[in-house]
Amino acid sequence: MKNWLFLLSSLLITVAAVFLVNQWLGTFENPGYVLIGIGGWSMETSLIVFLVGLIVTFYVLYLFFRFLGWFVRLPSQVKNRSRSIKFNRSQDALIAGLVGSAEGNWEQAEKVLIKHASHSGAPLIHYLTAAKAAQSRGAYDKRDEYLKKAAAQAPGSDVAIGLTQADLHFSANQFEQALETLTKLHSMDATHAGVLKLMHQTYQRLGDWQGLRKLLPSLNKNKILLEAEIKKSEIDAFGGLLKQTIKQGNTDEMRLLWTEIPNHIKKNPAVAAIYFAAMINVGLGAEIESELVDVLTINWDETLLLLFGSLQSGDVFKQLEVAESLLPHHKNDGVLLTILGKLSFKCQNYEKAEDYLAKSLAIDPNVQAYRLLGDLYSVQGEEHKANSSYKQGLELASSGIVSQLDAAVLNS
Repeated sequence: MKNWLFLLSSLLITVAAVFLVNQWLGTFENPGYVLIGIGGWSMETSLIVFLVGLIVTFYVLYLFFRFLGWFVRLPSQVKNRSRSIKFNRSQDALIAGLVGSAEGNWEQAEKVLIKHASHSGAPLIHYLTAAKAAQSRGAYDKRDEYLKKAAAQAPGSDVAIGLTQADLHFSANQFEQALETLTKLHSMDATHAGVLKLMHQTYQRLGDWQGLRKLLPSLNKNKILLEAEIKKSEIDAFGGLLKQTIKQGNTDEMRLLWTEIPNHIKKNPAVAAIYFAAMINVGLGAEIESELVDVLTINWDETLLLLFGSLQSGDVFKQLEVAESLLPHHKNDGVLLTILGKLSFKCQNYEKAEDYLAKSLAIDPNVQAYRLLGDLYSVQGEEHKANSSYKQGLELASSGIVSQLDAAVLNS
């Protein structure tokens, strides 16, 4: 339309120019003439005809060269037009593919994306989205094929492609493959937030606590996780390493690992309980007794308290003294009172043991306190009271089992 308007306007200008020249020369009595001679050939005409012919010739030549230029450019214009159409279709296909993936129409989305990927201005997005769609429908071979094509189409996007690949492996529970890819990416960019975060998640899912331990400084330095998340990861890593070392049954390695754990992690009850329980189980409770008390004083915890009460101390009287030093701050703690009763019983201070156990049962009836009280009465020769305590303990244990079974039935 634009070209036709230009052609029409130029024609009107030409006609107007011819008219004006004719009118202007018509005002003269003798408008003049023009004589052109070349060799033996000559041409004579009026000035009006010559000028009109000159204007018309100029217009015709102008149109001719303009058409010639258009004709020369025609193949490239057709090619560009075709490319533009394909590009627009690829953009529409990309939108349709993204919408299809979001709606769960993975197979259809995959076909649309791949069909127009080669004509897109962003083929990488087509192939990566198609790879996600292929995985969503369980076509792992197709997923890997699209990832290879993405790498071929965008050789400078190794991190983006690799991170997508690792994320897909992670989503498919292929953690070993995900970690292999992430390790390569980490060697390329050791500070990439996406790589570090996914590595952190992968190590956790694999239970690779040594790998997570080595990664923690980078996570902290690059502010990948919140402070609370870093602390939890530290607890997970060192707690997992302790459990692995304990399974190996090497006490020296367990001690060595404990010395390498940061102090703020050692004071965490969950981590400390793992180490202390292992040392108590191998008969080395006396070695960790003072450290256990230090941690318990800082972070009051029932598990640590039970461990303290169960360890075989080299000096049970001192153990009782330490436990009693904790009582003013935890007067109504039934577990502590039970442990005090147990330690008093060991020290053969039966009157004090009975008093502590009675207070414990008044606050929080528990099977261990009833059993200890029964043992105490039995030692003192009060069999009737002993049998009564044992019976109450059994009834409490039975009611607990019944409650657990009822809860299991309700939750099933």
